[in-house]
Parts: sequence; structure tokens; C-alpha cells
Amino acid sequence: MSDREHPAAKPPVWLPLLVLGTGLAAISFGAILARLAQAGGVPSLSIAAWRLALAAGVVSVLLLFGGWRGLLALRGRQLALAAAAGACLAAHFATWISSLEWTSVASSTALVTTNPLWIGLAAFVLWGERPNRRMLAGIALSLAGSLLIFLSDSRQAAPGAHPLLGNLLALIGSWCFSAYLLIGRRLRSSVVLTVYIWLVYGAAAVFLFAAAGVSGAALAGFALPAWLALAGMAIGPQLVGHTAYNWSLKHVSATFVAVVTLGEPIGSALLAFLLLGETLAPLQAGGFVLLLTGIYLAAQAERR
Repeated sequence: MSDREHPAAKPPVWLPLLVLGTGLAAISFGAILARLAQAGGVPSLSIAAWRLALAAGVVSVLLLFGGWRGLLALRGRQLALAAAAGACLAAHFATWISSLEWTSVASSTALVTTNPLWIGLAAFVLWGERPNRRMLAGIALSLAGSLLIFLSDSRQAAPGAHPLLGNLLALIGSWCFSAYLLIGRRLRSSVVLTVYIWLVYGAAAVFLFAAAGVSGAALAGFALPAWLALAGMAIGPQLVGHTAYNWSLKHVSATFVAVVTLGEPIGSALLAFLLLGETLAPLQAGGFVLLLTGIYLAAQAERR
């Protein structure tokens, strides 16, 4: 990739749809691969650290073939913003992946994808943008759905399980990811994509490795299946999935991309059912539907 992102010719109509579908499929495997790595004895902090470190390593190779000059033109403020975005991304993955230890894949992925809701609220608090009726309806439905998920998980908790803790960690992960997106919006206007993701993924990996070291989490000595799961997370959900979404934003509306991302908890829940045997309780399923509907309305309102 060159130092500058040149506008490309308009692709055929079907191509962004194909790219988005591929990205959605890749991202939906994130929770499943994290569960497999956890089953292989990899601590959650280590999973997050290796996911981002391996992804940053692949991007480093891309920088060698073009785009590295963009690093030399960066200013101190841009580097500070990249570090802040990396810290938020690190906190997102640390809390979300940890949530999978305590709650179901369906509940975790549904709650962690509530970003449009929190971004809309942040716009009101930070910039005084008054929420419209669609946003208020999205907030109400999302809160109702979240309460149903929390209530359902608390009722069907197995001995020794802490689904409420897992759900809370997933929500915190969504807040952290919303902050990451808000910082990224400002930074991406002046930094090329390859340089941006290398800086942010690398910074997040540094923070996570430091946190793993302080907490005493093991960073090596895992079996081959665990390493394969970690590599799969870096290549699939991180590089293929997130890159597909970022590429598609140039060719379809942000609202459409936001709607497509609502397929992640559905895809993850389906994979969890097929591969892990996880099912949805009736009350949990009702909260699932309300939450996704609320996120959809909030995404549309945020775009407007």
C-alpha cells in the first residue's frame, strides 16, 4: 500500500456485499476461537495480547512493501492518539475475552456489540447532539434486552459460574471499543489505514503484554492447538474481519455496515450451538432480539 490512499474506481455492486459477508463470517469465529484457546490453557490476557501482536506482525510485513514512509510524517499528537486508541482496544479485548470465561457466547457477543448505542450517548454528552426519537427508542429497547439477558443468565447459572460478571465485562468491553472508535475517527482522517492499524494494534499488544506480565499470566508454553487458535484469531477476525469492514466503509454507507455487524452475535451464537452445544433460554432469546433491534435503531440514529 502506498503512503496515500488514492480513490479507487467504483467496484461492482456485489463486491462490497461479498467483502462484508466474508468479514462477518471471519469475525463470528472470534468468540469460538477464544473459547478454544481458553480450553487449551491460554489466559484471557494472553489471548488478547497474542491476537493483536500476531496481527501487527502481519501488518509490519505489509509496511515493508509500502506505506512505511507514512510513519516518518507522523506528529507527536498523532502518536499520542494512536497510543490512546491502542489502550482502549487493549481494554476492549481484555474485558470481552475475559467475559467468555463467565457467560455464554451469545450473551457476550450481543452485549459487546452495543457500540452504536454508546457512541450516540457519547455524542450527546461530549458534543451536545440531542438524541432523536429513533435513538431514544434504541436506548430503551437495548436496555430492556440487556436486563432480560442479565435476568435469564442469573436464573440459569451453573454452580461456580458468574454470568452476571461475564455480562458486565462484555458491556465494559463495548464501552472501551466505543472509545476506540471515537478516537479512530479523528486519527484516521490524517493517517493511512496500514500505518493506523499497525500503530494501534502494536500499542494494544504492548499494553496487553505488560498487563499479562504484571498479572503473572503465562505467555508461552501452550500446546499446538492453542497456538493455532491464537493464529486463527489474528488472521481471521482481526485482519480479515476488521479490514473487510474498514474497506467497505468507502463503498457503502456506515449505517449499512453497522447493520451487517449485527450479524456477529447471531453468527457467533449459531457457531456456539453447532460447535460448543450452547443453547438460548427463552428469556435470553427475547432479550437477544430486543437488544439487536435497539442496536439497529441506535446505529441508524447515530448515522443521521
